[in-house]
Amino acid sequence: MELDSRLDALTPLGGFFVLRTILDPADPADPADPADARHAGLPTLADVYGGTTSGTHGDSVGFRVRKVACSLGTQEPRTAASVAHLGLAARLWSTALGCAAVYGRVPDLDPGRLRWDADASAPDDLWLAGVRPLPGDAGTVAAVVLDAHLAPLAALLRDRYRLANGLLWGNAASALTGAACELDRWAHAHGRPRVAERAAALTRRLLAHPRLTGTGTLTGTAFRRRSCCLYYRVPGGGLCGDCCFTRAPDDS
Repeated sequence: MELDSRLDALTPLGGFFVLRTILDPADPADPADPADARHAGLPTLADVYGGTTSGTHGDSVGFRVRKVACSLGTQEPRTAASVAHLGLAARLWSTALGCAAVYGRVPDLDPGRLRWDADASAPDDLWLAGVRPLPGDAGTVAAVVLDAHLAPLAALLRDRYRLANGLLWGNAASALTGAACELDRWAHAHGRPRVAERAAALTRRLLAHPRLTGTGTLTGTAFRRRSCCLYYRVPGGGLCGDCCFTRAPDDS
C-alpha cells in the first residue's frame, strides 16, 4: 500500500498517529488546504535539536517544558521535561510504527522537514513537509526515529535538565511499546490481524536495538520498563502502567 500525500490511513488510529502534511499549493492534483498555513512560523525539529529556534515561541523546548509543568501542576523542571519527552517520543513512534504496520512503508521524517508546535495541547502537533516514502523495515524505522530524533533530543534534555540516559531511553521504549499496544488493540477491533502482526514484529526488533536493549521486558504487548519517568512526582500522579516500581518511592 503506497503512502498517500495526507497519510489518510492513519486517521482512524487516533490523535497520536495522525500527522499533518504540508502540501504544495501549486500542485493541482493535490491542492493544499488553506488551513495548512497554520504551520507558518513553527520551527523545524532540526532547529529545536540544534538550539537555534527563533520561531513563534523562541526557545521551543523550554516553552514546552514550562507548559507541561503548568499543566501538571509541578514545580520540578526535570519531571516536566521527562513527561514532555515521553509525549514527543510517543508521537514520533506512533506515526512511524503506524505507517510501517498499515502501509508497509514509512515517510521520511527528517527533522529539517518536520515542524513542531510547542504550544499545542497533547498529543504534540507535528507538520511534515511532503511525504517521501521509505522502506518499512525495523532498520529504517530505527534510523527515522531513534537516530534522527530521539538521540539528539535525549542529548538536549540530558544537558539542559540533567535527565539520566536510562530514564530517556526507558521513555523511548515505553513510548514505542505504548504505540504498539494501541496498534494491536485497533487492529484486532477492526479485523486487521496483519497490522497487529507487523507492529509486534517491528517492536520486538526495535527493542533489540543497542539504544533500547535492556530498557525493559516485553511480554506479549505488555511492557515493564527498568526505569521511571518521574511521573509519580507530579501531584496526584501515581505510577504509570509499565513503571519499574510497584509503589511510588518516598522521596521525603
